Parts: sequence; C-alpha cells; structure tokens
Amino acid sequence: MGDFHQNGIITTLHNLAHRPLEEMEKELCEFAKTRPMSLILPCLYSELETDAMPNILKHLQQVPYLSEIVIGLDRATEDQYRHALEFFSVLPQNVKVLWNDGPRLREIDSVLKGEHLSPSDPGKGRNVWFCMGYNLAAGKAESIAMHDCDIVTYDRELLARLIYPVANPNFNYEFCKGFYARAANGKMNGRVSRLLVTPLLCSLKKVFGHLDYLDYLDSYRYPLAGEFSFRRDVMTDLRIPSDWGLEIGVLSEMYRNYSTNRLCQVDIADIYDHKHQDLSADNDDGGLSKMSIDITKAIFRKLATNGTIFNQETFRTIKATYYRVALDFIETYRNDAEINGLKLDVHTEEQAVELFASNIMKAGNQYLDNPMETPFIPSWNRVVSAFPGVMNQLAQAVELDMAQYGPKKQ
Repeated sequence: MGDFHQNGIITTLHNLAHRPLEEMEKELCEFAKTRPMSLILPCLYSELETDAMPNILKHLQQVPYLSEIVIGLDRATEDQYRHALEFFSVLPQNVKVLWNDGPRLREIDSVLKGEHLSPSDPGKGRNVWFCMGYNLAAGKAESIAMHDCDIVTYDRELLARLIYPVANPNFNYEFCKGFYARAANGKMNGRVSRLLVTPLLCSLKKVFGHLDYLDYLDSYRYPLAGEFSFRRDVMTDLRIPSDWGLEIGVLSEMYRNYSTNRLCQVDIADIYDHKHQDLSADNDDGGLSKMSIDITKAIFRKLATNGTIFNQETFRTIKATYYRVALDFIETYRNDAEINGLKLDVHTEEQAVELFASNIMKAGNQYLDNPMETPFIPSWNRVVSAFPGVMNQLAQAVELDMAQYGPKKQ
C-alpha cells in the first residue's frame, strides 16, 4: 500500500493505484514522438551468464517506446564481445554495445588519460561515463534511464515507472531516482543503505547540526538505488565518481546543479532483489567493505566542498555517534521485519555495523591523507573542450566495433 508522504525537499511519486502497464506504455509511446528515449545498461560480461540477464532481455523485447539501448560491456575478451553482440541481437530496439576493453575504445581512453580526463581505474562509474558520452555523441535521446543488469526480479514496469517522470512533457523534472523496498525471499536486505547511510546521515546531523545537504540526501527513500533517469542536458555537466560512490556522487551533483524542485524519486517495484555482495570484513578492496569506504568518502568530500572542516577528532566523534545510532536502528529494523514476517539476524546486523564503524575511520583517514585527491571523472563538457573531436571518434569507434565483430547479416 502506497503512502502520501512528501518530505518537502524532493518530490516523491508513489505507486498508489497500480496503474495498468499497457496504459502507461501507451502514454510513453506518445511522449517518445517528441522526447526520444534511451536506456543505459552498464554490464559485466559475467552478468550475461546469470539467470537475471535473459529475463531482463525478455522484458525489454516487449518495450515499445525506447529508440535506443546503450550497453557498456566491461571485462570482455574479443570472443566474449562477439558473443555479447549476438546475445543482445534479439532486442528489437536500436542497440549499441560499447566494448570498453576493445582496442578502439582503449585508444580513446589512452588519449584522454594523457590529459587526466579519463578515470584511472575500471568500474561501474567509468562504464556509465563512457555510455553517457556515447549518448551525447549519438544525439538521439532526450530522456534516458539507467538500471543495473543483476536484477533478478526484473519486470518492464520498473523501466516504465522509472523513465516516465523525465519523459512526460507536462512534468518539469531533470532527474528521477528509483526506490523500492529491499525485501525478498523472506529477508530484509539493503544492508549498506539501512545500516550505513541512514544512521551515518543521522549521526552527521548530531555532530554538525542542521545542514541542507544532509537533509537533501536523507530525503531519498533509497539513496543507493542503481536505477535513475534524467534529461539529456544532465549528462553534459555531470561529474561522477568512478568507484562505489557513484550513486551518492550523482545525487550530490544533482544537488549542485539543479533546484530540488527539478528532482524527484519514484516507486518502481513492489519486490526487488539483485546479486548480493559479501561483507568482506577482511578485505578493504572488495565487497561491502570497499563499498562502505567509498560511499563514506563520497559524503565526506561533498561536505568538505560545502565548508565542513574535518580532523581526526571529528572522525572519532562521528564513528562513536554512528555506532550508537546504528545499533538503535537495528532494533527498529528487527521490529519492522517481525511484523512483516521477515527474517533478520541481529548478530550479522551488528557485525555489519562494527565493520562500517571501523570503515568510517578508514574513510576519514584516507581523506585526511589525500585531501587533494580528484574524486570525480571530468564532465563531458570539459572533455569536449579539450578534445573537440572526441564525440565523433567515440561514436565511430562503437560503430566500427559492432560492424567488425557483430553477427554477419545474410
């Protein structure tokens, strides 16, 4: 059952009536006549071998309003890229697959790296950045949606509800974030959002007092959702992190670039589940441990750019405050799980909180050790300013790759 709550900062679009999907898709087809729509899918080759991806393709085959699907393919050999082109060829839309590890895109990447204009490390942020660059180069889409490729509960209604707010010409939104309840298979999920982000924002408010940016982040129902949509012009001046801070970084950029009345969030699914990361308590370079460090650093950096001063004592205070607040939240979540008949293991929840508390200090120390670290990938506006022909080169490289390695037409 949806609710009517509005937080007064960004608009929340609820699912109050379970509107028929066919009715919504009919409207989207009308919107597409004046606002062509595109979908970005950042994808690892390994995700093609999961159960999630074939189901996503089955649903996308039935989507009538998309003019283009742009797929960023990471960690793929030449044979795997060939297979990916065949794999995605079942889609009826105009499909473009970026082979991020191929020689043509690597050459463009190398030129940009020479001027420090390309991310040094591979990852989802870099993949999304190149996909956005291709979208800008192609110039075909006015409204763009993006979602992950590991959603095991995928339904095409998710995409329709996600892109609708930026596709409807009667709406004034530049950016829309998806949200959903992270409960599936009788369990309450979403540990990083529930046990790190929410109590950390609460703790930062206790330590620093009222800050508009913290209220803004806290207004998102699921700030770490990988599903969002936006108008074309958003991509030109967007600077995003290349690590796990991507989602928080995008929200921070929207806060920097737009009035909050141009931003919204929308309920896109009753049930949502995807591939789960291990806690990885013994490995700061993997799993939820690395994710928590990257996300926390992204928040600290943004606060610093807004004038917040950090030192060792500040981070110790934040950690202590967070630990107490997070433990209180566990009791809240336990009650919420119990009334809904869901499982929640208090022991593993507290283990996660202990890890996140430790990683708050690690994130703080990394920030203090390297405060001049460049956290964002440069915007495409800056890249084009330095290399005016890069858009044409990018579009041509994708076309040549697909022509050379794609299935031969009979």
